[in-house]
Amino acid sequence: MTYKIKFGTDGWREIIGKDYTVANVKRVAQATATWMVDSKLNQTAIIGYDCRFGGQMFMEATAEVFAANGVKCLVAEHFVSTPMVSLAANSLKAGVGIVITASHNPPSYNGYKIKATYGGPATPAEVQKIEDQIQEDIPAVGKSYDAYKADGLIEIIDMETMYFNHVEANFDMDTLRSGKLELAYDAMYGAGQDIVRRLLPDATFLHCENNPGFDGQAPEPIHKNLQEFSQLIEMAGDIDSGLATDGDADRVGLYNAKGKFIDSHHIILLLIHYLHKHKGLSGKVVTSFSCTGKIKKLCSMYGLEQQTTKIGFKYICDIMVQEDVLIGGEESGGIAIKGHIPERDGVWIGFMIWEFMAKTGKSLDDLIEEIYDLVGSFAVERYDLKLDESLKQTIVANCKNGTYSKFGGYTVESTEDTDGFKFHLGNDQWVMIRPSGTEPVLRVYAEAGNSEEAFNILDATKSTILG
Repeated sequence: MTYKIKFGTDGWREIIGKDYTVANVKRVAQATATWMVDSKLNQTAIIGYDCRFGGQMFMEATAEVFAANGVKCLVAEHFVSTPMVSLAANSLKAGVGIVITASHNPPSYNGYKIKATYGGPATPAEVQKIEDQIQEDIPAVGKSYDAYKADGLIEIIDMETMYFNHVEANFDMDTLRSGKLELAYDAMYGAGQDIVRRLLPDATFLHCENNPGFDGQAPEPIHKNLQEFSQLIEMAGDIDSGLATDGDADRVGLYNAKGKFIDSHHIILLLIHYLHKHKGLSGKVVTSFSCTGKIKKLCSMYGLEQQTTKIGFKYICDIMVQEDVLIGGEESGGIAIKGHIPERDGVWIGFMIWEFMAKTGKSLDDLIEEIYDLVGSFAVERYDLKLDESLKQTIVANCKNGTYSKFGGYTVESTEDTDGFKFHLGNDQWVMIRPSGTEPVLRVYAEAGNSEEAFNILDATKSTILG
């Protein structure tokens, strides 16, 4: 039986050479091209690829299929970030943007993301239409990639320079380059490496070389994957902040001057504080189900509406393109803000925090203390449990059936099931259990007043659910 292609939380991702093959990429590309024609969209596609193995080959296969369907393809000659493709789709009013990337997944994976003309993820409903059109047969392609280039149906464009100019027009780059801040950047061997070096040539750089295997490390900007970067900052002694981005540079990781990781919960709060209080901007704040409750508290203090969505940036994007949204953000490092495209962008968000620091002359720790003075201190921690599928499903069933009334010494006071299961434990503490939509893991999150207590909740929960 032909492999059934299914999109997850953010695109289709599979292991290269097993299910992620040229043949299957062509099947997805054909379904996307058919959807474009049926939807009467602008018959232009923006196509890019990141630093993963085979990216150019899979991009060319995708472009060949689009071109065979009469769709004009504007492609990147070298690797690009996901935000670059999204920005190009928006700026050039293309019918669709395609990124060959598996984002933060391990190096054995590649993937296929679909971006809409507004410069963000295609809506779940549109993605479902594409998925429903995927045929078992591999589409016939009339000509080669080079032949379609000669015909003008495939054209190379400079997405990196488009992005560079957009950053220059929207940030105080003179201040960022003035030497007021000593900055460091870890590309995790991903697609942000060239653009950050171009924008901030005097920064300290790590893992900004070509390495399609990411040195065996999943390029997800979380602390356990960034130990070398953390130690570099701590040992240097004069670096004010460090920025890390994932494989396609749409997720953000941040460090203070001591090499301590600053998570997305804190970044979102800092952005609300900067954009609203310091820059006078307003709008709705939209965050995913796994984010800290402190966001709602700060929004209430500032008179900003807050909305919680299911996990997956596509749900946040859906609101951003329809309403006046100041910030849209996820726990996993995907954040978008007003004034840019409705798309996660690790570089953009990192630069915004650095601009906040440079403009105020305050350290990251000073700014976080301002947040704590407003909403109280907190920590959100997470375990990713790699479990047998049957055990994972048993735990999910137990959550649905109300089996868990206590986790160790923590008593469940109420439960929410917007996406996964969030168990409120009193005193602004909670634990959340949710199977990943992109990886074979069960994610468990906990919030408490400090990291030690959050890990205590995680350990108690792990003991309870694993029996």
